[in-house]
Amino acid sequence: MALTINPLPAPMREDKHGVVRVGRTRVPLESVLHMFSRGASPEEIARSFSTLELADIYTVIGYYLRHRPDVDAYLQRVAEEEEAILREIESRPGYWEVRERLLARRAAPRHARE
Repeated sequence: MALTINPLPAPMREDKHGVVRVGRTRVPLESVLHMFSRGASPEEIARSFSTLELADIYTVIGYYLRHRPDVDAYLQRVAEEEEAILREIESRPGYWEVRERLLARRAAPRHARE
């Protein structure tokens, strides 16, 4: 009996904001690839993102390995957009004061916050 080999579609989709999501989840591609690049196995990634299917994680990693220049360009664009948004938020009047207040509150003992 012959084995029928069909190409696997990449389990990724681009949402209305241009974010590439994995499978039918809201998990962004960069989250999976960040863990992979730090040495996480597909099984470890699946444990971190319970909504992802293990087969989708393997397929996404395979896609990345076969299309690394294109995916790396996408990841660079995402990082640049995130940095621009962060700079814009940090430039808002009062940002640093609010941030310091929230950090101080987080550091305070729980009974002091009540």
